[in-house]
Amino acid sequence: MAPDGEPRCKWAGSAPDFLRYHDTEWGYPVGDDTRLFEKVCLESFQSGLSWRTILDKRENFRAAFVGFDYRKVAEFGDEDVARLLQDAGIVRHRGKITAVINNAARAIELEAEAGSLAGFFWSFEPDPKTLPPPQTQTTSPESIALSKELKKRGWKFVGPTTCFAFMQAMGLINDHAEGCTCRARAEQARAEFTRPQIKE
Repeated sequence: MAPDGEPRCKWAGSAPDFLRYHDTEWGYPVGDDTRLFEKVCLESFQSGLSWRTILDKRENFRAAFVGFDYRKVAEFGDEDVARLLQDAGIVRHRGKITAVINNAARAIELEAEAGSLAGFFWSFEPDPKTLPPPQTQTTSPESIALSKELKKRGWKFVGPTTCFAFMQAMGLINDHAEGCTCRARAEQARAEFTRPQIKE
């Protein structure tokens, strides 16, 4: 039960910043390519860490990776990697930093192939009728398939669990708990959302 007396997903009360993120972002559909790239990168950084760590550092990540403009990030070189490894405001993990730079280049390729990142990602939306109860899984057939397709295209740090967390965050599924006051809001937003399409 949140301070306003309304029920939320249990995790939303575990850190001060979680409630706003839960209420305004998590599970709501995203169709903007830059925001989608940011979300998949942050989920990759979260691997092995707590989401609180990532959320606390999100503005630092945005500054470090020029707003997650993947066309600019794809141009990063060795000097940028060295600079980022000295940046205490982010997670200084060489593999994850170089993965973001690699994935930025792969994102440009994917955009050329599919027309947009959004069209590609939304093509993995599952039929809601096939989903198990909310927050009962950490992977799904769709997240496994998405991970496989991204890896085939050369993306890094995009395992099935990371992809599932990304799908939850970007609203590809509505995984708000039954009874959570935001579940109906997220579902309404999904109902009103125009799904991006892969170019023919």
